[in-house]
Amino acid sequence: MADPQKPISYLPTPGLTYDPSDSRYWDEAALLGEVTRVFEICHGCRMCFKYCDSFPTLFRFIDERHDGDVHGITAGERQQVMDLCFQCKLCEVQCPYTPRDKHQYQLDFPKLVHRFDAVQLRKRGKTLRERMLGDPDGAGKMARLSLGMANVANRTRPLRVLMEKTVGIHRDKLLPDFAAEPFDAWAEKHGFVRPGPGGEAVLFQTCFVQHNEPAIGVDVLEVMKANQVDCRVAKGLQCCGMPAWEHGDLTALRRQAARDLDLLLPFVEQGAKVLVVNPTCSMMMRREWPHLLEGADRERAARLAPAVMDPSEFLWGLRDQPRFSTAFKSSPGKVAYHAPCHLRAQAVGFKGRDLLRKIPGATVAATVSECCGHDGTYAMTVEGFEVSARVGEKAFDGMKAAEADVWATDCPLASLQFAQHAGKRPLHPMTILARAYRGEKFS
Repeated sequence: MADPQKPISYLPTPGLTYDPSDSRYWDEAALLGEVTRVFEICHGCRMCFKYCDSFPTLFRFIDERHDGDVHGITAGERQQVMDLCFQCKLCEVQCPYTPRDKHQYQLDFPKLVHRFDAVQLRKRGKTLRERMLGDPDGAGKMARLSLGMANVANRTRPLRVLMEKTVGIHRDKLLPDFAAEPFDAWAEKHGFVRPGPGGEAVLFQTCFVQHNEPAIGVDVLEVMKANQVDCRVAKGLQCCGMPAWEHGDLTALRRQAARDLDLLLPFVEQGAKVLVVNPTCSMMMRREWPHLLEGADRERAARLAPAVMDPSEFLWGLRDQPRFSTAFKSSPGKVAYHAPCHLRAQAVGFKGRDLLRKIPGATVAATVSECCGHDGTYAMTVEGFEVSARVGEKAFDGMKAAEADVWATDCPLASLQFAQHAGKRPLHPMTILARAYRGEKFS
């Protein structure tokens, strides 16, 4: 443990690691040394005061309770600061001290929080809520077995109150409906699931499209077909693991990722790209799997990562090819575009927004880069619901101020957040393109 009489160095402690395969990762004393160092750096910098409540809370504790001394932070206060991080990644995007920037401080606050959460979870075990929210595939299967009753329960006030009291999911949170048929079953019926790997691309539809909104996946396939892209579907894909990892559940993440690697790598080895609908999932597969997995799976993840792309990113790469289709039959008109946090974290640009400008008559009136506040499962929780709405106010106001006919975002969960707190549900850019190809109206 650090000497409270000795000034805290900004340089990494011997306990610095973001690799869970390193024994130091699980060493609580080593972790505490790193947390203290990072708190001291953030206290001195304060660039990230505006993102989540973690930083303002940390600064208030140090300034108002401990007279500027980071050593005074208590275990309870440390836990509170970590609990308030909802992994939007925007602090890492803006931080000048990161491993990404090759800075000597090697500071990655979101990864430090994940390490803290993983250590805590290993000590205490998973709660019922963490088990439920961390397994969206299991929830989807159970919902289908209920023959529609799960959707009724999600809209019934007494049952939502009971859910809040027993599980901790806020009674007022708008929850997505469960689809009667999973996306990959539809894809198999329509010839997108074929024996053996192949094609130019394979779709990682994400658990949300698989269980809640298959129409987005259908739209992606339709857009790819319109542009002469042979895009396949692999049946049996699982969640990317982010809902489990939000709570520090590394075991579940590794199990799910291993299954996905089994199914996707044969396509990649045949030269296919992996098109990932949700930016959170593509971020996990590009940036997180290669250091969170272990052994052979880590090496497999490193081979998969370069093939992972956002669908709009992939399609944008075809824009100068003769096959790129401009046969649009309708236009969304004036569009307000929201840039998801986890797309920003990948630094690949906003190609969904740029593609919309290819539609005749379409204009992008605003690009809103503020966090919407949903952030995985955080907005669903009792403690996170109201905070998430407050955090998202700038994004809600920015989209409203554009006075646009259509709203767009690449993140399906952000779409839910806007629907609930801003009164209008954004469409995925792939859905807007598909509707424009079909000639549907947008009013």
